[in-house]
Amino acid sequence: MQEVVVDQPYQFVPPHRGGLLPRLLGKLLIPRLLRQRYGIVDSEVYGAEKIRAAIDAGHGILITPNHPRPADPMALYPLCQATRSLFYAMASWHIFMEGKLQRFVIRMMGAFSIYREGMDRASLQCAMEILEKAERPLVIFPEGAVSRTNDLLNPLMEGISTIARGAARKRAAGDGGKVVIFPLAFRYHFEGQIEETLEPVLSQIEQRLSWAPQRQLDLLPRVRRVGLALLGLKEIEHLGATQSGDLFTRVDRLIDHLLHPLEEEWLDGPQKGSVVQRSKKLRQVILKGMVSGNIEDSERERRWQQFSALYLAQQLSLYPRGYLSEDSPVERLLETVERFEEDLTDVARAYPPQRVTLHVCDPIEVPAEKVRGEDPLMQLVESSLKAALGLSDEGMAR
Repeated sequence: MQEVVVDQPYQFVPPHRGGLLPRLLGKLLIPRLLRQRYGIVDSEVYGAEKIRAAIDAGHGILITPNHPRPADPMALYPLCQATRSLFYAMASWHIFMEGKLQRFVIRMMGAFSIYREGMDRASLQCAMEILEKAERPLVIFPEGAVSRTNDLLNPLMEGISTIARGAARKRAAGDGGKVVIFPLAFRYHFEGQIEETLEPVLSQIEQRLSWAPQRQLDLLPRVRRVGLALLGLKEIEHLGATQSGDLFTRVDRLIDHLLHPLEEEWLDGPQKGSVVQRSKKLRQVILKGMVSGNIEDSERERRWQQFSALYLAQQLSLYPRGYLSEDSPVERLLETVERFEEDLTDVARAYPPQRVTLHVCDPIEVPAEKVRGEDPLMQLVESSLKAALGLSDEGMAR
C-alpha cells in the first residue's frame, strides 16, 4: 500500500513565491526526471497561446487537467515553457511528507499542500488569492486521483468550482477582472515495441505467482490471465475463495465487501458515489482519532488495516470496464500492466520511449454567482475535457 495517509497533525505548506530558482530547477531537473523516472522523451503542446493571451489580459487563470499518470505534474513543464510562465499547483499533503528533498523541490516549483482528509481553509484561501490577484496560472487536478488511463475520465470534484467562483466574486468586487478556466487534456503515446517492453515485467509477475512465464500466449490473453490471477488472490485473502461471475461483477463484489463494513461502522450505512469519493469520506473520519493520538496502539493498528482495505478498493475501482479488446491501442495494455506492477510493488518502472501531448481547451469564464447543487461550471469543464480526449458521454474513448 502506498503511503497516501499521514497520521500526524496537518500543517499547511505554502508555495515558494520567487521565480529565479524555479526556472533554474525546471531547466536543469525536470526534463531529466521525465526521461529517467517516467520514460518520457518528447512532448507537444497545442493551444498555449490561449493561456498566454489570458495572462497578458490580466485574468485569474485556473488550469484543470485530466490525471492519467503520476508524471502529470512534471509533464506540465513544457506548457510552462510554451506560455513563458511559472505555475502554482495544489498537491496532496502526503506528497510533501515523503522526504525533505521532494518537499523542497515541489514547493520550489510552486506546489502548495491540500489536506484531503479534512477541511483545509489555508489551502483554499491560498488558491482563491492566487486567482484573485492573477499572480500565475493555478493548476488543480479535478479528478483528485491518478486514473492511469488515457481513455477514461473519472468524476470531477465539485470543490474546484467553489474556489473558482469565490475568486471570481472577489475580482468582480475589486478590479472587475475575470477568472477563467482552461481544461487541459493530457495524452501519453507509447512509441516502442509493446511485446518486447512488457515481456520482462509480465514474466516477473508470473514468476511471483509461481507460474512459468506464459510466453506461448499472445499479449492480450496473457495480460487478462494475469489480471484474473491477481483478482483471485485478493478474493481468497478477503472472501476466503475465488468467486463466480464475470470479471467486473467479481470486482464490484469485492469492493462492496471491503467498503460496506467500514461505511456501516463510520458513516451509518453504505454510501453513494464513486469509490474514490466513498474512500475519501471514510479516510476523513477514520483518521480523526489517529491524529489526536487518543487511541490505543491496537486500535491504531486496526485503523491502518482499514486504510489498507480502502486503498485496495480504490485501486480495484480504477480498472475500467471494457478497457481491453483486440483493437485496443497499445497504451491500454501498457497502462494495465503498469497498474499490475504498481499494485504488487507500489512502484511502476519507466517504459520508454513515450511522448506526451498537452491540448489546451478554450477558456471558460467563471461566473461570480453562487449555485446550489450540481454546478454547471464543472459540467462545462468535463464536457470540454471529454471532447479534447475524444471520449463519449460515459467518459470512455469512442
